[in-house]
Amino acid sequence: MAHEDVGAPAPFAAPAKGTVVLYRGATLIDGTGGAARPATSIVVDGERIRTVAPDGETPVALLAEAEVVDLQGAFVVPGLIDSHQHIATPPNRPVAEAALRRQVYGGVTAIRDMADDLRHIADLARSTLVGEIPGPDIHYAALTAGPGFFDDPRTWQVSQGAVPGQVPWMQAITEETDLPLAVARAAGTYATAVKIYADLPGPLVAAITAEAHRQGLSVWAHAAVFPASPAEVVAAGVDSVSHVHLLVHEFAERALTTYKDKPPVDRDRFLDGDDPEMAGLFARMRERGTVLDATNTLWEWLADDADTPEEKTRARENAELSAALTAQAYRAGVEISTGTDYETAPGQPFPSVHDELVFLVERCGVPAAQAIRSATLVGARSMGAEDSMGTVAAGKLANFVVLEDDPLADIRNLRTVTSVVKRGLRLHRAEFTSENATTTAQEGTNPR
Repeated sequence: MAHEDVGAPAPFAAPAKGTVVLYRGATLIDGTGGAARPATSIVVDGERIRTVAPDGETPVALLAEAEVVDLQGAFVVPGLIDSHQHIATPPNRPVAEAALRRQVYGGVTAIRDMADDLRHIADLARSTLVGEIPGPDIHYAALTAGPGFFDDPRTWQVSQGAVPGQVPWMQAITEETDLPLAVARAAGTYATAVKIYADLPGPLVAAITAEAHRQGLSVWAHAAVFPASPAEVVAAGVDSVSHVHLLVHEFAERALTTYKDKPPVDRDRFLDGDDPEMAGLFARMRERGTVLDATNTLWEWLADDADTPEEKTRARENAELSAALTAQAYRAGVEISTGTDYETAPGQPFPSVHDELVFLVERCGVPAAQAIRSATLVGARSMGAEDSMGTVAAGKLANFVVLEDDPLADIRNLRTVTSVVKRGLRLHRAEFTSENATTTAQEGTNPR
């Protein structure tokens, strides 16, 4: 096949290697949770960071080679990561593109999509990666669950034209399933991970996890899979668990059976954030390095969107429970990421991860530096991408956010974005307006 001229680069493509930019004078909060580093220079070459050093250590020769961006008085944090999104349930390209644009101009440079119509997601992931549209990098999962789960209407929304449970991105798993083939089919979607959702027993969760890891995929699971308990899910070796409120089902009043039949739990016992049995579960998570994708603010969003007083009360109670459990998990040393499982409405200026960060600080007692670490380094770990993102460091992707005000003084200052650098491309916040993020299409996200 003859090579054809590809023409001009895409409008949001990363700059070519050899395009050097020196960002000088910023106070750097590097994502490790350590102290802020004043008067710091970041040298970017193409899409990667070449060096990070004190201003005074910048080679004089570099000043002639590079474009120099003066960040005196500004603060820099790594690009934020939302570790729980759904941007194609059901697929709606205008809605998805508007959400992705709002995310990246709001400081989000990567997201985990936790199962959707991967035909749609793969195309969006390609488009943001090569710069056809503005948006974060998208790492996504192919879903596995027991056969009984696939009458859920959301599975039909994301499998249109096919049968849910029988497609590579939505597979029904039983004891008779050829697991090496099932995982290979999932990997063929270019997924980062297999997501384990519902209606699977502990031994099968462990078998899926082992096979996915053998084939080089991460495993992301619900914190309780029904009938697999939280302890069984953690023991299976999954890389992360989602929805902190589900952890209480480890202590349900009867055995877990199916996703649709959740037994009663004495939730009040966990509200002081010091339950000794929960402490044991958190200790096992810490020892295994299991990331907790807490999704706290999902419940506040659902409360605001509730149709009845009963639904609003239930959501508020789950938000309170989530706050107590997340606070206990943090004190126990569990790694917590900033997943949201929803996105702010069209026209809102900032994406949902900002609310999750405020919740961590104000409702869970997480110090601002550690909350930022949750949204950066831990977020990268949650998607197996710590080698390329999550901190501002030499060799990593040039993903960082420039702020007017100090987020360590007030976590809400993460909203004082002046520019976002994503894979070396500088995006000015002033270019973004709420009109850019609006769409007449109906919002398509659904909580999982």
